[in-house]
Amino acid sequence: DATTKVAGVEDMAGEWMGLDIGPESVKMFGEEIGKCNTIVFNGPMGVFEMPAFSNGTFSVAKYLAEATERGATTIVGGGDAVAAVNQGGYGDKVSHISTGGGASLELLEGKELPGVAALSED
Repeated sequence: DATTKVAGVEDMAGEWMGLDIGPESVKMFGEEIGKCNTIVFNGPMGVFEMPAFSNGTFSVAKYLAEATERGATTIVGGGDAVAAVNQGGYGDKVSHISTGGGASLELLEGKELPGVAALSED
């Protein structure tokens, strides 16, 4: 039962908090995701657990599903991101899901992961 309003980041003042992305950002993310062939989603866009602040996250999850359907590779990493995508009904519509968000990013950075290194040892 939170009081909400849509505002640009420069318009937030006082005790207001940005708890979700707004419609302009949702549109922008949709346009950019539509251009990509590989997308890594590593965290929700807002406090998706609260319905008033879930639109941004669920919209991005929908865009990921649409991208996957057209042939893009979509990777969801991190427990909160996985929970959001599943809660939105898109968990089976993305390419890959991993609860290891931080580890996934480290792997993409080229860092050695101890568990993967142990599997690779002779």
